[in-house]
Amino acid sequence: MFSKIALAAGVALSLLSGTVFAETLKVGVTPGPHAQIMEKVKELAAKDGLEIEILEFSDYVVPNQALSDGELQLNSFQHKPYLDNQIADRGFDIIDVAYSVNFPMAVYSKKHESFDALPDGATIAIPNDPTNGGRALLVLADKGVIKLNDEKGLKVGPADVTENPKNFQFVELDAAQLPRSLDDTDASAINTNYAIDAGLNPIEDSILRESEKAPYANVIAVRTADKDAEWLKQFLSIYHTDEVRQFVLDTFKGTVIPAW
Repeated sequence: MFSKIALAAGVALSLLSGTVFAETLKVGVTPGPHAQIMEKVKELAAKDGLEIEILEFSDYVVPNQALSDGELQLNSFQHKPYLDNQIADRGFDIIDVAYSVNFPMAVYSKKHESFDALPDGATIAIPNDPTNGGRALLVLADKGVIKLNDEKGLKVGPADVTENPKNFQFVELDAAQLPRSLDDTDASAINTNYAIDAGLNPIEDSILRESEKAPYANVIAVRTADKDAEWLKQFLSIYHTDEVRQFVLDTFKGTVIPAW
């Protein structure tokens, strides 16, 4: 009996001090860089008494639903405009608490060696969710090949293209399917995590690449009720270490950039 009481008291004291999480911390990520980075975080966290279980999701919708439902304690896979759109559309009571990394989006082609070589009427595939699809169009607008409705800000779609002198045809596809679309399109705008997972190098293989834009830095999200939790402070202090930063720089060599 004494040992059980002593154990319970020890756990309670640890929780109050914020040095451990009573259960395994379940973290949702997408395959590729986010998963690789979290493996490094997991390694460092174990040394600090924090156990992490990494759960991989193949799309962008389920990780927020799982977080909202309490199946995860946090997730790390999305940029802030996407999270804000998910909260507005689905009513999730979740919140971003810190920046993680930035994945500049890029455009790829198996048929053309440069973006300028795309012919009139070329078919360009973009993500079918509003924020990432809009992001792809903004990459093209920055290139000067299309113009967009300025009033829509980041939330633009093909219907908001106001000038399109080369008559590009935009095809909206699930983000995870975009690498496979390259056989059928003239070009495809692909999120970096899916590009890397498909063996594409955003620096060497792309024909157009997004500049580093703060609005698209990825974030770590939790339920709003957990935003001040001690275990979260512990997790973030580990994620934002110099060891993790150097791991990102060494592993991805500029294709993924620390955002803290």
